[in-house]
Amino acid sequence: MSQFQLSQRSLTRLIGVHPDLVAVVKLAIRRTPADFTVVEGVRTVAQQCEYVARGTSKTMNSYHLPQADGLGHAVDLAPLTGGAIPWGDWSKFKGLADVVKACAAELGVPLEWGGDWKTFKDGPHFQIPREWKGRA
Repeated sequence: MSQFQLSQRSLTRLIGVHPDLVAVVKLAIRRTPADFTVVEGVRTVAQQCEYVARGTSKTMNSYHLPQADGLGHAVDLAPLTGGAIPWGDWSKFKGLADVVKACAAELGVPLEWGGDWKTFKDGPHFQIPREWKGRA
């Protein structure tokens, strides 16, 4: 049990995200030994176009965009150290990912972490399958 809770800004960023992924994030904030923030949930097509143009995303087929069920199937989470995101410290993102993946497994929610990708490692990114209908 941690002393952390999601800020109102983080909760707002979870609006429109698949409820099972939201449940994973909400469990993770209760289990994490270090605080984290929700950087982003659902994106618009215009935002995604901008990210692709800047090179911070590689595809217009993002799980952050509303899927067939009308929900976003991705979130970007970042650890906080002294209230700031330690962008250059991969170990902090890996530590957060370990907690998030354990919470997903406990809840029976399939989850992929962008830090496990072979190319374009994306430490903040977590996604559930597009075809995921939800927990039974």
